[in-house]
Amino acid sequence: MKQIIKFFVLFLILSVVTSEILAQEMEPEAAKLYNQGNEQMKEGNFNGAIDSYDKALQKAQDHRIYYQKAIAQKKSNKVQESVPTLQKAIELNPKFDIAYNALGGSFFSLNNMEEAIKSFEKVIEISTNKKLKDQVKEYIARSYAKLGNNALADGSPEKAVQFFNKAIENHNLDAAYLALAKAHTEAGNWDNAISAGENALKYRSSISKGGAYYYIGLAYKGKGDMNKAKENFNLAKADPTYRATAEYELKLIK
Repeated sequence: MKQIIKFFVLFLILSVVTSEILAQEMEPEAAKLYNQGNEQMKEGNFNGAIDSYDKALQKAQDHRIYYQKAIAQKKSNKVQESVPTLQKAIELNPKFDIAYNALGGSFFSLNNMEEAIKSFEKVIEISTNKKLKDQVKEYIARSYAKLGNNALADGSPEKAVQFFNKAIENHNLDAAYLALAKAHTEAGNWDNAISAGENALKYRSSISKGGAYYYIGLAYKGKGDMNKAKENFNLAKADPTYRATAEYELKLIK
């Protein structure tokens, strides 16, 4: 479970591109303050950057200024404040795809997965940037996976399964498959649990192997195939995270 929890705290990947957006066709005084804010951002003076962007906004209501201000707010741990800032940027430019992406990241960080998903899906709808759209599909998957993890914690494995399936429809997340295997075992869906565990191994990039083997073992135990169960529990016990639980299951089988 530690790997699952670790998976869901990858908040920083949702901060989006933070390189400055050029101040082309911006009112000169606003552009000067905007560029000053960008320099302060590079220096790590995020509060100073916010102040410069606020002064720039007094000269011109420009979506790029609001965007950079929101990034500075995020970097200074003012994530909640970044939400209306990004919403204003989007109001000024409804086709501003990276602002929707950043807004999704803010909602994700605030544990508002429903709004995060809406923002990320808007990127897919309006963006022509294939790389960004591919990244956003992963972010959508992570958001659904978080909802699934919450449902599991609430004792609703069937609901969790629905969320995890939504996650893997968007991106083949190994940890989502692992959590799906867990959800299926809790719901008694043995064949589906085995399939999810096998896919967790197939797409493995961030998880250890032990969890997948453990839930596959539980599924075979549920099916009454004790030989297959023992085989997978023995594989699972090589993983320190799952060693104790796998050894416990092996003792029960004996």
